Amino acid sequence: MDREDEFVRVIKKNEGVIFKITTIYTDNREDQQDLYQDIVYQLWKSFDSFRGEAKFSTWMYRIALNTALTHIKRNKRKGHSVAIDRVVLRQTELYDTVFEERVKILYGYIHQLNVLEKGLMLLLLEGKSYTEISDITGLTPSNVGTRISRIKTKLKSKIIKK
Repeated sequence: MDREDEFVRVIKKNEGVIFKITTIYTDNREDQQDLYQDIVYQLWKSFDSFRGEAKFSTWMYRIALNTALTHIKRNKRKGHSVAIDRVVLRQTELYDTVFEERVKILYGYIHQLNVLEKGLMLLLLEGKSYTEISDITGLTPSNVGTRISRIKTKLKSKIIKK
C-alpha cells in the first residue's frame, strides 16, 4: 500500500474524531469545513513524521487539537463574527429524540467552555484515559483529573440552572 492510500485509510478510519473536534471548536458549518480541511492538511504534512512511538490516535489528536487552536487564533485576529449554528449530530437508525436533545444541550454547554476545557471534555467523551489525555495535551495525569473534575462541576451547575 502506498503512502497516499495508507493516509486515506487512516483518515477514513478516524474521521469521527476530526468531525467532533471541528464541531466543538467552530461556530458554523463553513468554519467547521475549513477546520476539517486544515486538520487533514496538517495531518498529511506530518504523516511522514509519525514514528509509532505513541498510538496513532494520540498523535492525530495532538495535531488536530493544535490545528484547531491555531484556527481559533487566526479567526480572532480576523475579527469576523457569525451566528452560532446548532450542533448537527449524525443521525442514527435508532433515533432517540430525548437522548439527542440531551446531547445537543451538553454540546451547547461544552461549546461555552474555554479552549482547553473543550479539548479535555472532547477527549473524555471519546473514552480516553487520563494518561492518554495527558499524552495528547502535555498536562500531567493528576492535572488532567483535577481539571476534568472542575469542568464537570461547572457543567453540572449550568445544567441544574436550566
